[in-house]
Amino acid sequence: MALYMLYEAASGYSLFLAHGLDEIGQNTEAVRGSVSDMNRFGKVVQLVAFHPFESALDALNQCNSVSEGVMTDELRNFLELNLPKVKEGKKPKFSLGVSDHKIGSHISEVTKIPCQSNEFVLELLRGVRLHFDRFIKDLKPGDLEKAQLGLGHSYSRAKVKFNVNRVDNMVIQAISLLDTLDKDVNSFSMRFREWYSWHFPELVKIVNDNYLFAKVAKFIEDKSKLSEDKLPELTEVLGDEDKAKEVIEAAKASMGQDLNPVDMINIQMFAQRVMELAEYRKNIHEYLIEKMNGIAPNLAALIGEIVGARLISHAGSLTNLAKCPSSTLQILGAEKALFRALKTRGNTPKYGLIFHSSFIGRASARNKGRMARYLANKCSIATRIDCFAENGTNVFGEKLREQVEERLDFYDKGVAPRKNIDVMKSAMETANDDANADTNMEEAASAKKSKKKSKPESAEVEDKSTVATNGDAVEPKSEKKKKKKEKRKLDDDSNGVAAMEVEGDVTEKKKKKKKSITESVEGVEVDGEVKKKKKKKNKD
Repeated sequence: MALYMLYEAASGYSLFLAHGLDEIGQNTEAVRGSVSDMNRFGKVVQLVAFHPFESALDALNQCNSVSEGVMTDELRNFLELNLPKVKEGKKPKFSLGVSDHKIGSHISEVTKIPCQSNEFVLELLRGVRLHFDRFIKDLKPGDLEKAQLGLGHSYSRAKVKFNVNRVDNMVIQAISLLDTLDKDVNSFSMRFREWYSWHFPELVKIVNDNYLFAKVAKFIEDKSKLSEDKLPELTEVLGDEDKAKEVIEAAKASMGQDLNPVDMINIQMFAQRVMELAEYRKNIHEYLIEKMNGIAPNLAALIGEIVGARLISHAGSLTNLAKCPSSTLQILGAEKALFRALKTRGNTPKYGLIFHSSFIGRASARNKGRMARYLANKCSIATRIDCFAENGTNVFGEKLREQVEERLDFYDKGVAPRKNIDVMKSAMETANDDANADTNMEEAASAKKSKKKSKPESAEVEDKSTVATNGDAVEPKSEKKKKKKEKRKLDDDSNGVAAMEVEGDVTEKKKKKKKSITESVEGVEVDGEVKKKKKKKNKD
């Protein structure tokens, strides 16, 4: 049976044919020893076809598909074109060697080509990778290294920047840090209580809270200096006047030993450190709540921010958690108990991390398993909505929480819950209404911004009204300037009209003068003609 090998290089897909394997050996160790010799390896492995990638983006897409175990259309066309064709009803007389069994299983499912991925094939592919530049003659020296470097950078960059808007890595790190801080704060608090109890042992029974104990101890310092004068300040620290009085009375009759100043300074420094750690833990908790409401709002609304963050951290990412079925999500965190039960053929666990949800605690012992199964189902739905929905909203999480509450009432009181389809329809309607309201708000805000930009800045300054010192309101400056402008316009208009009238009079006078001149000239001419006629008559 012929053995073809698929090699995914940074520059393209290549198909090799391995024949005459007797020369290099049939076992893995013999192949491993003869791979380095190109003269022997080149006689056995030959290049059948090579398909280069069109661009760097195409290479990145093909690399992502191969890493996920998916065969692309381009790879399928390449294999069907270069591998021997198999007649219908007959078994193929060849097999395809691949480096990853995932891509091999997908190729065999789609194209019915038998694939194999074992140590022998991997050693042959290692030899192909070692001598790949000699098989491809058109490659220039350095081209393969450049392609590998560029593809490696782009692939790593795409993996790091995957899903920038929903950075669930921050949630994973925050919940891990929160767990560590809980342990550290508890251990430091216990150490501080034990240390300060040598000086003031009665304070432990009066103040139970660790943070408050450190705060009170830092305020008291030396118990012998505590008196009635410090009662208001101690009441402010404790928040309870009766407890403050009790602390003062206990300090007067305390059985603790006295401490020297150096020991007291160390105790006070340690108390300050415990308080800072407790405050930092509180800030991290608020940060985690904020991030969960932005990344997985529906899961946070359904099961709580802390439990939801633990589920995401245990699954590895929000996408991995969305891929899990509800049965896996139900026992997530109880893997040891599950495999122990499978090994000993005992009862499998009913819940894992979701046991910390308040719904499981509120259910009766008989219905805890049912409640865990139902809650895991709703958590799976909420996680998939958070992972794949474009618009982030917690409407679905609130509706799913209402369904879980109704299921609790059904188990306890027998009240029939609503149907899932009705609840989802109402959730869709409210989500659409919220989205429309958001779009309307954005449009209104953009319209306001455009109006503000169109107005000149001077007008905005002029619109601010001033108030006189004697209490009488003064008109805004803009209105005064407007009135002055209007008066100027009216004056200009009146002056213009007067000027026009004057010009009209002047022109009329000029016209009259011209007429009088012409008439006088005509009269003179007529008189001259009459005189000439009279002279002629006298001559005659």
